[in-house]
Amino acid sequence: MTPAMAELSGRFASILGPGGVITDPVRLRTYECDGLTYHRATPAVVVLPETAEQVAAVVRACDETGTPFVARGSGTGLSGGALPRADGVLIVTSRMRRILQVDIENRRAVVEPGVTNLAITEAARPYGYYYAPDPSSQQICSIGGNVAENSGGAHCLKYGFTVNHVLAIELVTPDGEIVQLDAMDPGYDLLGAFIGSEGTLGIATKITVRLSRAPEVVTTLLAAFRNVESGGLAVSAIIGAGIVPAAIEMMDALAIEAAEAAVRCDYPPGAGAVLIVELDGPGAEVAHQFARVERICQESGAFELRVADDPAERAAIWKGRRSAFAAVGRISPAYLVQDGVVPRTALPMVLAGIEELSARYGIRVANVFHAGDGNLHPLVLFDDGEEGAGERAEQVSSEILDLCISYGGSITGEHGVGVDKSRYMPKMFTPEDLDTMQLVRCAFDPKNLSNPGKIFPTPRLCGEAPGVRKGVHPLVASGEAELF
Repeated sequence: MTPAMAELSGRFASILGPGGVITDPVRLRTYECDGLTYHRATPAVVVLPETAEQVAAVVRACDETGTPFVARGSGTGLSGGALPRADGVLIVTSRMRRILQVDIENRRAVVEPGVTNLAITEAARPYGYYYAPDPSSQQICSIGGNVAENSGGAHCLKYGFTVNHVLAIELVTPDGEIVQLDAMDPGYDLLGAFIGSEGTLGIATKITVRLSRAPEVVTTLLAAFRNVESGGLAVSAIIGAGIVPAAIEMMDALAIEAAEAAVRCDYPPGAGAVLIVELDGPGAEVAHQFARVERICQESGAFELRVADDPAERAAIWKGRRSAFAAVGRISPAYLVQDGVVPRTALPMVLAGIEELSARYGIRVANVFHAGDGNLHPLVLFDDGEEGAGERAEQVSSEILDLCISYGGSITGEHGVGVDKSRYMPKMFTPEDLDTMQLVRCAFDPKNLSNPGKIFPTPRLCGEAPGVRKGVHPLVASGEAELF
């Protein structure tokens, strides 16, 4: 540790107390990565604040000394968004775990950033309410991390992402000021800009979320198909019929194999793909929609259907899907988790392309995806003990994202850009687009201290002149643009 960092650590200890600062090299390694384990860096110091005021004091110290800092919640992220800086401070919010208010009358809850996603639902459940966004890691992921990544989950098809369920945020700006952002604020949507900014615009210290009323009826259908193509036809037909299920999830044969090995989910033998369709709402509406979904699945080639109405049966159906990411560890020594989005109509072509990549590189790929909104989660399996296997897996992973982009999709649906995907941003956006995004970041963080090195491939330093723009916009030149 440098003398300057040792002095800063002493300052942190006076703010947080000795138990709130970690400098021991062995303990620091606990925080060297998030869920994306192949990007690693050991932070110079870790701090564990318990209040917004402590977070603000730590950030002010970083601002005054020009020290970069990174916020971290539960560390379940999958894009390296919480990757620390070796020359910086890691601000871990795991001790900020209080549910401050459950306000049923106004259908909202106020929580600290370290509260887990599922804990909000558990607090609201006795009143007949729940928190809708549900990432697969909802038992352990923090709401602060969900805000940073704008997390979704299986039910985002019908209910939307985190941004659709956050009403207000208290945050610490990169210069250490505590400010409030509210959905009802006039002017620009700064709350919307902050959600999904991956910690580059500040650190959330208090979050007000919308609670949803538990539906009258929930029915879950498991449909088994001989191949993914048939399952894809069913998905297109269901959405085309005007039905918006709470969730439509699909797993291919390799993902099913992994889930069976891990949790014995007992999906139908011989299935090349399984489709999980969940319907919720008023009883009469669900019954009507279910009859149509059942018929569509049968017409699309489903050879077995299972229906669950009570919570235990539904949990049994979801067991395999919820375990999918971790389950592949049972059938492969190592794997990469990818996250891309394509239009639903492009799913068959993209899946065929992934199969071709798998065959060409000799790398197995297990597919798990939110089929309803085209959000793919290919799991690229490889043996890290085999020479060159890791490089081939990286190449397959990279070309999957290229495939998504080529069909008009995106490099991420809910895992974020972080450090892992920043190099793909120029494939989606022009230099002018990236300059404009960087201007937003600079407005919040002119010193580039808040989670630097994330999202942008080669971040422009604030204060540099943006790229030269030549010529006049065609609408301005023609006189058709209205200036306000």
